[in-house]
Amino acid sequence: MSSPIGTLARVSHLVWDWNGTLLNDLGLVVAATNAALGTAGCAPVSEDEHRRDFRRPIVEYYGGLLGRAVTVEEFAEMDRVFHAEYRLGLLTCGLTADALTALTQWSGTQSLLSMWFHEELVPTVDRYGLTTHFRRIDGLKAGLGGGFKAEHLKTHLAELALDGPDAVLIGDSVDDADAAASVGARCVLYTGGFTARAKLEQVGVPVADSLVDAVRLAL
Repeated sequence: MSSPIGTLARVSHLVWDWNGTLLNDLGLVVAATNAALGTAGCAPVSEDEHRRDFRRPIVEYYGGLLGRAVTVEEFAEMDRVFHAEYRLGLLTCGLTADALTALTQWSGTQSLLSMWFHEELVPTVDRYGLTTHFRRIDGLKAGLGGGFKAEHLKTHLAELALDGPDAVLIGDSVDDADAAASVGARCVLYTGGFTARAKLEQVGVPVADSLVDAVRLAL
């Protein structure tokens, strides 16, 4: 359930999630997920099923769908297939409808932290014309993804010379909220991304149905 604005202390810096938050790519992510699952003989999932069941680490999400543990080798191949399929469809994705409006409503500084590969994230954000909104843009710098965001957020804030309580994170997953809590940052969760509202409401942080409302809560 959404919380009143007064439950969040004013902070100076806003950290944005990318996939499923600023970028409206749920359909593409589900298609890429199904391509990856197909390599292991798993039946495809729908968008509603993905929003209901998705979790990190992604290897455990895949394992839950398969009903067994996924080996390191299997996950590496599934990750490769996922990203190959994702790259093919990326140009079909647009920003979330109110992303630009939300970005301009924040009066403090902003940055972007994604679990997508850094070398692909940076030019993509620039192609959407968003680079100038952010003090810093960080993506995944490892060769294999799917893990938790907490350590990445800690490093991201350190590079900005910020402490956790100086920031609020807007994202679309339980992992975003867990990452924020791990550094003492605030969090607002957006319901239009990868995770169903019912699941987000269980976390105990403010939940918003639009990015503009998410910024309003963060303020």
